[in-house]
Amino acid sequence: MQKLLPILPDAPQGWTADKPEGSTEDVGGFRITNVHRDYHKGEGDKAPNAAISILDSIANPDYVSATTAAWNNNSETSEGYSKSVTIDGNPGFEAFENETKHATLWVMVANRYFLQIELQNQDPKELQEWVKRVDLKKLGDD
Repeated sequence: MQKLLPILPDAPQGWTADKPEGSTEDVGGFRITNVHRDYHKGEGDKAPNAAISILDSIANPDYVSATTAAWNNNSETSEGYSKSVTIDGNPGFEAFENETKHATLWVMVANRYFLQIELQNQDPKELQEWVKRVDLKKLGDD
């Protein structure tokens, strides 16, 4: 967890960030470590916000393969879209819901770490800007 917390970036200009949080728990005999940080821009219901989480799934390769297998489904409807993406050579998946303006990007790093970025009230193109703020190389260096 001490390795993961510093990878959660500081707030970009004009934003504020909560203190990063982390936890390690045993789930069915697997140790799962998760770190998380929330970001806000302005006040109110319609204000943009973001959340970045990193999950360490080292102990559970089945979980990794099951999750990434589902990322091959590309769809686009009036409600939004979901599509597989590649970020710096890492497999990923992006989804957007029109009604709630909720965008999510997942990236699998080093077959072990799930990076999740969630954005509210922002253009889904911003996902690419947020993922650049995370040092994926540092995450994959073990």
